[in-house]
Amino acid sequence: MARLQAKKRDDLTKSATKEIRNNDRVPAVVYGKGKDPKSISVNSIELVKTVRDEGRNTIISLDIENDNDKAVDVMLHDYQMDPLKDDLLHADFYIVNMEQEMDVEVALRLEGEAQGSKDGGVLQQPLYELQVRAKPRDIPEEITVNIESMGVGDSITIADLPKAAKYEFLEDEDTTIATILTPDTLDDIEESSDENAEPELVDGEDDEEK
Repeated sequence: MARLQAKKRDDLTKSATKEIRNNDRVPAVVYGKGKDPKSISVNSIELVKTVRDEGRNTIISLDIENDNDKAVDVMLHDYQMDPLKDDLLHADFYIVNMEQEMDVEVALRLEGEAQGSKDGGVLQQPLYELQVRAKPRDIPEEITVNIESMGVGDSITIADLPKAAKYEFLEDEDTTIATILTPDTLDDIEESSDENAEPELVDGEDDEEK
């Protein structure tokens, strides 16, 4: 389990928040069912490293400085990024019950090169994340699916995935997660998409310009 140190945030003014960010920290809030929200700050570099190394769904033991409560187990529930500087602006931590199941999104990764792709087919992956229900410590870091044996015209659905003892998939069993299309089929799909596109104005003017 990852550990992260946090400091209480009593001054919530804009100037104080700006100073926190200038000191390589990110303002955050920690909350949970039946718990009062607490305003905190954490080291932004340590948080990014933790999520990068351990995964988005990792359980973090959050130790809040000068807090009478013991460290709490949390997950990173949400975060905001500066679109220009790519810096963390704010983070939300959710206190988890380690004995209670929860629903999360887990990354889906296709492994290997499909035989169908080698034979000229086109691999399509409709889903890149799967909904999973599990206790916090049983949440997988990612779901990997080997596709090397897939031929042209083959598909893999949720029903084809091996059943896990510690978590369950929440999507319908017939949901497709990978398929190998023939080039002709792909052309038909692209043609259909073009036909459904809105037609452009012939004269390039709209009513407001006339």
